[in-house]
Amino acid sequence: MEIRKSYILYLLFIIGAILSFASCQQTTHQNTEDALARVGNEYLTVDQAVSDVPEAVLSEDSVKALTQYRDNWIRQQLLVQEARRLGLEQKPEIQQKIERARQEILRQALKDYVLTSSERDMQITDEEARTYYQANKEQFVLEEDFVKFRHMRTKTIKEARNARQDLLGGVPWPEVARTYAINPSTVISESDQYWPVSMAAQDVDIMNRYLEVIGQSEISPIQRVNGVYHFVQLIETRSEGDHPNLEWLIEQIKDWMTLNNRQRNFSSFVKNLYLKAESNNEIETFNVLPSKPNQNSTLDDTLENNSTNE
Repeated sequence: MEIRKSYILYLLFIIGAILSFASCQQTTHQNTEDALARVGNEYLTVDQAVSDVPEAVLSEDSVKALTQYRDNWIRQQLLVQEARRLGLEQKPEIQQKIERARQEILRQALKDYVLTSSERDMQITDEEARTYYQANKEQFVLEEDFVKFRHMRTKTIKEARNARQDLLGGVPWPEVARTYAINPSTVISESDQYWPVSMAAQDVDIMNRYLEVIGQSEISPIQRVNGVYHFVQLIETRSEGDHPNLEWLIEQIKDWMTLNNRQRNFSSFVKNLYLKAESNNEIETFNVLPSKPNQNSTLDDTLENNSTNE
């Protein structure tokens, strides 16, 4: 972390991101060595920015990411400080909203704490997922056709023709892919999966249409799209209404069962919390019906309403 931070600081020094605030360091007692910006008495540090910026964004272009974050932070701080200057923070309705937000943050923090404390007990095994699938198999049906297919992409028509001929001649698909395909590892990996037919080869529309009409093991004609030569071979089809292979769903089932366990665990925690508070006489409820008489009612109305016909 220290190396990463030093590298980021060095880059920011090169583009002048820190030097633009150097004059502020002479007018404050606060240590601003790691500061990226100051607005009034509020400082933005490198650590804060690095922790808030997503890792993927930071790794792509750290200087750009931190500069954008810094500039946005300055704008947000200016808005907050102007709101305070206008006294908006002291308005009763604003105070109520702040308090509601504070309570919501505390409730979520407690929920996260409870769930994290029991995380180990809520893990679902593959065997538990398989048992659930078998017991509830009727709930799992395909809503459209699924296909398993091979999608060849080559740089030249000659490579595409040779690849097609090799497949027809019985050469194993991995060998054909490694010999002719652009990104062979990708096309080999994709061919091991089942895809909803609506999403199969969706980046090349003509290939998607071929998959809907060609037969099993059949290879489509070669088509040139954006300078790349394509063909597809249909390997297997699972029809709409069939039960999917468990291996397609096992991770989703485990995620769903884990989420369900988390929800039940927290609901149990809340129930126990309520019962404990109730037993300690910390909870009191009052009549929800209005206790004051209706001001629009009159004595005559009351007498008339309570009278009986003789």
